[in-house]
Amino acid sequence: MKSIEVIGLGAGDLEQLPLGIYRKLISAEQTIYVRTSKHPVVEALRKEGVRIHSFDPVYETATDFQTVYENIVQQLLKIAEKEAVIYAVPGHPMLAERTVQMLLQQNDVQVTISGGHSYLDDLFTALRIDPIEGFQFLDATSFKREDISYKQHIVFCQVYDPLIASQLKLTLMEDLPHDYEIAIVEAAGTKQEKIRRIPLIDLDRNMNVSNLTSVYVPPAPEELLRHQFSALRNVIRKLRGPDGCPWDRKQTHESLRRYAIEEVYELIDAIDRGDDEAIVEELGDVLLQVMLHGQIGEDNGYFSIDDVIQSTVEKMIHRHPHVFNKNRPQKTWEELKREERGQQEEALLDSIIIHGPSLHVAEKMQKKAAKVGFDWDDRADVWEKLHEEINEFLEATEENEREDMEEEFGDILFMMANIARFYNIEPELALRKANEKFRRRFTELERIVKKRNLSWDELTLSEMDEMWEEVKRKEQ
Repeated sequence: MKSIEVIGLGAGDLEQLPLGIYRKLISAEQTIYVRTSKHPVVEALRKEGVRIHSFDPVYETATDFQTVYENIVQQLLKIAEKEAVIYAVPGHPMLAERTVQMLLQQNDVQVTISGGHSYLDDLFTALRIDPIEGFQFLDATSFKREDISYKQHIVFCQVYDPLIASQLKLTLMEDLPHDYEIAIVEAAGTKQEKIRRIPLIDLDRNMNVSNLTSVYVPPAPEELLRHQFSALRNVIRKLRGPDGCPWDRKQTHESLRRYAIEEVYELIDAIDRGDDEAIVEELGDVLLQVMLHGQIGEDNGYFSIDDVIQSTVEKMIHRHPHVFNKNRPQKTWEELKREERGQQEEALLDSIIIHGPSLHVAEKMQKKAAKVGFDWDDRADVWEKLHEEINEFLEATEENEREDMEEEFGDILFMMANIARFYNIEPELALRKANEKFRRRFTELERIVKKRNLSWDELTLSEMDEMWEEVKRKEQ
């Protein structure tokens, strides 16, 4: 039967190799295939006459580690078609060996595991750490920043060249200060064992790395992790807790409504000003509102921020099948939204929240209606309709009917939103800019009046208008 026997070469030199494994390797008549020859046991076996074939050349030709592992596995499976294969890897076959995992996932060739000594016990002893406190073991060649749990003891293996060490350093420095103390562990458990404690910034400087190199990152104190989501969640929980802030504890979904609106408008203002620092601060205030509502839901036993996040993730995946599920039949945005609600087709405008900013609501309703053809053919018709609404308003003013005047004026504003849509202008933003322009110019006008020791009561409208034009000229 086609077979591959995977043997672990241990964490160090030949003396650490179990006697049974040593005899198997020494007495093997066929060539021993090794993932890499850069291991003390491989060199010792060659000296004793064992025929060894290394896959080191694969590392030199491939562009990434995944390709390396795939190539090695493909070659091993091809060799196993003709002969039984002994495949030796550093350490223990079931510890940080991607090629072994890939071999175990296929069904064409039988794979057996023949032990090997893991270096983790020696590593814990060398570093004097107890993994029961929390331990994370990561492959430096294939981890993501979000995988790292800095509150635990962390060991990175596979730090076997300066490039990997440099990439690891840059990732860690996204979260930890440059002078954070880490440890470089060489050949744990062997006579060559060496531990160097260095600042993080020096991780890729003046160091010799090999297959026996590991990087240890001790648990980080909470004050260094305040940029992480868990820190924010803990703060909100404490504020709402029994010994928390009285104001935060008494808040409800209803009492926080106005703050949510205020914070969003302050964010928009920061964006309009192009102030990055203010944008960061205002985004934080918006996020604070989300977290408070999430904690209130958790305190009341109805939902938590986890439910909020899960709902958003699932919604985004569902609404973007062209990104997350390209084999799925493509549907329109509205069809996808109806699927989420599990509803029959609803009225076209039902999804629009009518209590939002009025200009924004008008724009959204007009866009929805336009999608089904309820729209003017050209801009001239829109302008004609606007003049019609203005005339109706003027007629209402002549009769001095308050309700009619209000209704007709609303129609004018509604038509102005329509005109903005035809010219691809966001009406809410346009009016906000006009408000800001008026505030800026009037503030300058007020400064001129004070500088000239004038009084508003003394100024005529013509004089104020003249100074207003002066302000406009200065801006230009």
